[in-house]
Amino acid sequence: MTWTPKWEAVRDEVVRYLQDLIRIDTTNPPGNETAAAEYLARVLRDEGLEPVVLESAPGRGNLVVRLKGTGERPPLLLMSHTDVVPAEPEHWTHPPFGGEIHDGFVWGRGAVDMKDTVAVELMLMLLFKRRLDAGGPPLKRDLIFMAAADEEQGGEMGAGWLVRNHPDLIRAEYAINEGGGYGFQIGQKLYYTCQTAEKGYARFRLVARGAPGHASVPREDNAVVRLAETVAHIGCTPLPTHFTETVRQYITLIAEDQEEPVRLTLLRLLHPEHFMAALEQLPLSPVWRRQLLAITRNTATPTMLQAGSKVNVIPSTAVAYVDGRVLPGFDREMFYAELECLLCEGVELEFLDWGPPLESPVESPLFDVIKEVMAEHEPEAKVIPSMLTGATDAKHIVKLGTKVYGFTPFKWEGDETLLTLAHAHDERISVENLLFSVRVLYDVVDRFAGR
Repeated sequence: MTWTPKWEAVRDEVVRYLQDLIRIDTTNPPGNETAAAEYLARVLRDEGLEPVVLESAPGRGNLVVRLKGTGERPPLLLMSHTDVVPAEPEHWTHPPFGGEIHDGFVWGRGAVDMKDTVAVELMLMLLFKRRLDAGGPPLKRDLIFMAAADEEQGGEMGAGWLVRNHPDLIRAEYAINEGGGYGFQIGQKLYYTCQTAEKGYARFRLVARGAPGHASVPREDNAVVRLAETVAHIGCTPLPTHFTETVRQYITLIAEDQEEPVRLTLLRLLHPEHFMAALEQLPLSPVWRRQLLAITRNTATPTMLQAGSKVNVIPSTAVAYVDGRVLPGFDREMFYAELECLLCEGVELEFLDWGPPLESPVESPLFDVIKEVMAEHEPEAKVIPSMLTGATDAKHIVKLGTKVYGFTPFKWEGDETLLTLAHAHDERISVENLLFSVRVLYDVVDRFAGR
């Protein structure tokens, strides 16, 4: 029996789910994700599924639900999180927790990061359950949907807690996550990313020490000066260039489609000794230029300073906090080795926390299926591997041996990309893009889990 979703009705349904989720304020901190988890659970139970809501702490709810397949192949996990970053309503055109539709877009905090994906993956679970109930073939893989808490604050109360306490509920061979699937255009060529790698984080503080004294008598060992010099070195000195397999293919595959001299200049990026000169020659937007710098090196960005208590007193210590991001293949010691030469006398570096980088194989059955399906939906586009400079819940899930790919497909709708709207004022997503994402991922899941 052939069962096909009624896509016009699906559009209205997935939009409604997104609107409902946006209207549940899950700003983290404090999170309050249980309200969103219970909403999802009600929708899933109404369709005959059996979700579980697990709280890592009061109000910090995580939802997991499984649609059983034949078991011929290991499960596929659909990853998402329900918490959002804070919003400043006075800077928004429409209320950030209103879930309103204007000009064909759903507006609200989480519309891009990532209640849109929560709604899309919820819709997928419902569609495959309806197909099964209508006599359609079961999937060969169990399909697991996880809507976790706390991703915006590191995921320890969400995906990390589930990995530690309920690993068998979410254990899978492959997972589809956020972080990729965005369409963008270079020249006349359209590309879609599939995230195969993400940088780790290595946050640290710099502690400068010197002798205290009266500010009217300057000292050569002033802790504030030592700290300022070190912060300037770290903030203004690019670290060495490195290329992961993901980034090599990302640059190479884009270069293949470009006319000279852009093609040759892009390929010159892959030679560390020519990287900076080639970058300056490319006709790139500032956003893409910064992105290329970030994915080809470890980075350290000073973000906070603390020193002194009175304007006329030289303090004995001064402290800076730095957000470090580390490429796949690097550990803490290797990262420190790149930073050590930038530390001034009297300044110590102390690591605060560490989230490991990760990279999934660029060549894999899931990546192949994603390319096949996108070739049918967007024949003129090319799917390329990409690296996320931030961190996601993938850092927890990979501990279970899962290969994680970031792919929530959204069409390119101009220079104001979805990536620039994440965490920004006026976060929004088009209704048509929501439906596009459901249709593409329905085919990806059907083909990958149904074969």
